[in-house]
Amino acid sequence: MKRIALIAMILLMGMAKQTFAEETSYHIQLKMTDVKDTLVYLVHYYGKGRPTIFITDSVKLDNNGVAVFDSKDPTFVGGIYIILLGNKERTNFEFLLNKGDNMSITATKSKLPDGVKFKNSPENERFEEYVDYLKGYGATQEKLKEQIKVATTLADTEAIRKKSIAASKELTDYRRNYVKAHQGTLLSAIFNAMETPEIPEGPHYLADGVTKDSTFAYRYYKNHYWDGFDFRDDRLIYTPLYDSRIDEYFAKLVLPWPDSVEKESDELLRKAKGTKDMFHYTLWWLTRNAENSKVMGMDEAFVYLVENYYIKGDAFWLTNDELSKYQERAQKIAPNVIGNVAPEVKLPNVTTKKEESMLGMKAKYTLVVFYSPNCGHCQHEIPKLDSVYKAVLKEKGVKIYTVATETDDTTINKFVKKNNMQEWTNTWDPEHTSDYHNKYDVYSTPTIYLLDDKKIIRGKRLDHSNIASVIEMLERKAKDKAKEEKTSK
Repeated sequence: MKRIALIAMILLMGMAKQTFAEETSYHIQLKMTDVKDTLVYLVHYYGKGRPTIFITDSVKLDNNGVAVFDSKDPTFVGGIYIILLGNKERTNFEFLLNKGDNMSITATKSKLPDGVKFKNSPENERFEEYVDYLKGYGATQEKLKEQIKVATTLADTEAIRKKSIAASKELTDYRRNYVKAHQGTLLSAIFNAMETPEIPEGPHYLADGVTKDSTFAYRYYKNHYWDGFDFRDDRLIYTPLYDSRIDEYFAKLVLPWPDSVEKESDELLRKAKGTKDMFHYTLWWLTRNAENSKVMGMDEAFVYLVENYYIKGDAFWLTNDELSKYQERAQKIAPNVIGNVAPEVKLPNVTTKKEESMLGMKAKYTLVVFYSPNCGHCQHEIPKLDSVYKAVLKEKGVKIYTVATETDDTTINKFVKKNNMQEWTNTWDPEHTSDYHNKYDVYSTPTIYLLDDKKIIRGKRLDHSNIASVIEMLERKAKDKAKEEKTSK
């Protein structure tokens, strides 16, 4: 009987340990040696670095300077977290937190962020060693920068530069050696995610073996950019790494064309598919980037993402109302993306009252201009547009179709006369029947579109400064295409 009781007790102890691991996301006992009765916060990153941080929990230090953070949140994954003291100095320190961690931390406010001691957390002890190493590395680099400033010869400058490169290589080796020794840990995942491609030295040639490949460095760097980044590890979203990396990738390495952005977006989302936070942040970032892009035509990528991910149910974090807003926005943009035939607008001429068809205009190029006589920006833009029209655009076969978005015909006619717009086809919508707002996504004025002779949209949200250059680009492409077709025959 005693033996059975002993076995039962051992089993219960094992179950208790298992229950803690399964139910407890983390348990952190914090001891501040020189602070008490003060609110402290547990804070985390989400994709971005500071100052974009989010509060996870808050507790108050007791009279002995002790506070406990305890969570059973099943969605917790871990990452780089911050202990933040609730005072004006915003005193804080960073540490690594994994699901199931049960640790004790002792810190002294007056020494922060130094002097933090961890118990039952070997990874944070190693993290502190790395932080100390970084401080030494930073001090070395600062000294070398100062030496460069006072170097008097090329030989001295080159010697200092080599020391800087050697120190940088030591830092890289430190991280790589750590990864080999501690595979699967959070810090190893972070070090891998920080890796940037090292371009092989030496001359590189095209397939003929003779012509030097001038694009090799770019292509190699781009093709290997994400080699060390684990898109299956949600913990990396709770670090300050991802946002800057994805921003660099799309800003510097991906061609700013909708089809290129769509292809690269599909690839990153494929890598993150099945994760929670990584997929969420990636799709959110890509959508925001496309929607807010200043590159003409990038709204096509926004529509693509909504149609291929949001509408298909991949944006699992959105409510039905939030999802509807994305769908409505995409539906407004979809008819007027670059490359589509422009939607028809038929409106009365503000002077003759005769109906004017925008698609019926016979012109090599048609500018469609939505404006308001009462809009301050329009009052500056329209005269400048008229100057460009008379100096350059008219000669290129451009005709202009305008739509006044508000006010009465008397005010519009005064504006037309004042700004010498009589050569243009000037319309308005007194009965509000044309739905041009939705057809052309007119939410501000002036809004300007460029159409070709087939009334295909070739430019949108233009202004007087870039219309001529867009036309020149179109004509250059047309010449190149004609030349290629002639050569291929």
